[in-house]
Amino acid sequence: MSGRSVEVALWKAGRLKIRYPAEVVTETATRLSVRAPWAAEGVRDFGFVRFEPGDVFVEHYWSDRWFTVKEVWSAEGRLKGWYCDITRPAEFGAAGVTVEDLDLDLWVSADGSEVLRLDEDEFAASGLAAADPEAAGRAMAALDELERLGRHGLVALLGRPAPAA
Repeated sequence: MSGRSVEVALWKAGRLKIRYPAEVVTETATRLSVRAPWAAEGVRDFGFVRFEPGDVFVEHYWSDRWFTVKEVWSAEGRLKGWYCDITRPAEFGAAGVTVEDLDLDLWVSADGSEVLRLDEDEFAASGLAAADPEAAGRAMAALDELERLGRHGLVALLGRPAPAA
């Protein structure tokens, strides 16, 4: 149901990384989209984008895909781009969504000119390939799929028109 409050819980390496409230935008049997303000403290400057107080995230979670997509909007309503996390499929419950981050990320700028694979070194160091080779393979395949979508159709996946260049 659109507009209801839920909680997003992001886990990494067996530990709760962050938990925050969000508002449901849309939901289906396999997808939950929520809106939430930037939940961390202060500014996080990646060099290619800054997440800062006032930013709004529209986050898309799937129970049948190995990734999440987060639209990043400035406080003024300007789309900054999409920050995508490689994750195990999300788990939906009455209270919200739980997802496990697998270290790999992808950034797609709002105009589509930048598609950056991120944190492949972190992923390699995580030990997932040795501990769970099937999950590691699915994670790499999800990163490849997201990169293709980032270049040719990420907005279609989200069910939105392409942003004006």
